[in-house]
Amino acid sequence: MLVVGLTGGIATGKSTVSALLSTSGIPVIDADVLAREVVAPGTHALSKIVGYFGPHVILPDGSLDRKKLGSIIFNDETKRKKLNSIVHPAVTRAIMLNILRCWIRGERMCIVDVPLLIEGGLWKWMGCVVVVYCSPAIQLRRLMDRDQCTSAEAEARLGSQLPITSKIAYADIVIDNSGSPSELEDQIRLCLKRLDHAVGRTWVVSWLFPPFGLLSVAWTLLVRMALRARPTRGVNPGNRN
Repeated sequence: MLVVGLTGGIATGKSTVSALLSTSGIPVIDADVLAREVVAPGTHALSKIVGYFGPHVILPDGSLDRKKLGSIIFNDETKRKKLNSIVHPAVTRAIMLNILRCWIRGERMCIVDVPLLIEGGLWKWMGCVVVVYCSPAIQLRRLMDRDQCTSAEAEARLGSQLPITSKIAYADIVIDNSGSPSELEDQIRLCLKRLDHAVGRTWVVSWLFPPFGLLSVAWTLLVRMALRARPTRGVNPGNRN
């Protein structure tokens, strides 16, 4: 099974691409959804958050008060890192469990939709990395339109993230979402063709004979990580569509 990591930048249209890929029948594992599930009432992660930050971060219904917690960690790097050390491993475990479920069902591929795929290092474990791109100028304008914010506010939010041009260096496939919706659909079709070609027919053997599948995964990851470690990675989105 091909595990495809999908990422992008704020306002590049990653969620739209994720939805379009889902309509093609490919299962999508959404890290944002899992991030909410792993801190639901009664979870181990929520208990650890309460143990560190105190019961005042819990709403009357027992759920996490995200707004209050956000205000606590906003200007406190130590507390932000502590929260990440609780939530990120729980989300990663949930992602891996969902990938395993897809494999057990005999899926040919699955999409792992993670906003911080590159920043969090999870890209290293993907068989293929897809980055949704648009030019920085378009990204800025879309963010201002979407959130009704000023140019300075939008630039500050973009500045807090890894630039989209830097993420391209990790991509196997770039979906350029700088144009119209119809152009994006064309990009999706090209992406699906490349993914189908990457899967090939060996996935059946890997599924029927798990040892072969495990060896194939290990070899693929080793080769791909070695290639990605090379310093010369193209950054022109036109070269990776």
